Amino acid sequence: MKSAADHSEAAPRLRRSHEPPDVVARRGWRYHHIGIPTNVPRAGETYLERFGLYVSGFPTSPCGIEWMRFEPSSPLHPLIKSLPHVAFEVDDLDAALIGQQVISAPSSPSDGVRAAMIVVDDAPVELISFRGEGS
Repeated sequence: MKSAADHSEAAPRLRRSHEPPDVVARRGWRYHHIGIPTNVPRAGETYLERFGLYVSGFPTSPCGIEWMRFEPSSPLHPLIKSLPHVAFEVDDLDAALIGQQVISAPSSPSDGVRAAMIVVDDAPVELISFRGEGS
């Protein structure tokens, strides 16, 4: 019988306050925006019918804040509709999704964009990739 101190898996390395998250430091994910659910209609909303979702703010926000207002019939996962999410740009969306808990499969919310939502530490995280010009 093993003692509590005799684990077969090494304890995770704790990140120090000045260090970036592992997905930035080791995987190369890049911050893109933060999505914040709201019930308040905002100027300049864009309606995404397929998702039952109005988005606003991102084009003018210096910090990448995107407001998300959902219709009651929105088919999106409850975590997406209830908690803010951070979004990271990745070079290869399909590769980044390997081994992740996907709650919104890859789709194209707008031309040239592919996005998916995963769960990390019980919170939604969006991964996005962009087609380069000429692809």
